[in-house]
Order: sequence, then structure tokens, then C-alpha cells
Amino acid sequence: MENIYYLLFFFLLWWYFIYLRKVSEAARLHANRYCEQSQLQFIAIARRSSRLTFNKKHGLVWFSIFDIEFSGDGESSNHATMSLFGLTLDNVDIPPYRIH
Repeated sequence: MENIYYLLFFFLLWWYFIYLRKVSEAARLHANRYCEQSQLQFIAIARRSSRLTFNKKHGLVWFSIFDIEFSGDGESSNHATMSLFGLTLDNVDIPPYRIH
């Protein structure tokens, strides 16, 4: 009977890593799209945190925060924060930056 619990545990762990990979790919697409629309140069993206949360609007969902590195003038580097509920973009917080 305990073998079933081991299999369930490994399956959930495997699903968790696959799902986080999907979230990372979605975040990268959102960041690229946002940078193209704002005429910014996209440099890099990194996950800061992910957690399971309950929200009235979205229900039970994974909330992820990503750090984005971009350039407004092609020479300097700036940082922004992006949050996702599941695979959908929630908010992009960009501080003031230099433009060319």
C-alpha cells in the first residue's frame, strides 16, 4: 500500500517541476511581449518566488513573481518585477528608466 503513496508523491513532484517550467516559459513570453510593446530591449528573466495561494478572482492558483532585466537606451540595465497568477499576467512594475 505504501508503494502507491510513493508513486503519488513522485508523480506530484514531477508535475510540480513540469508546471513551474510552463510558468517560466509563459513569463518569458509575457516579458518579451511587454518589452516589444514598450520598445525596450529584453535582457533576462529570473523567478523570485512561487507559491500556492487562494484569490477570490482566480481561486486556488500558483502565484509567481519574476525579476526582469531590460534596457531602455541600449547601454544601461534596469530591473522590473512581474507577477503571474497561473499562466496569466497580473502586473508589471517598472521603475523610471533612461530612454534614448
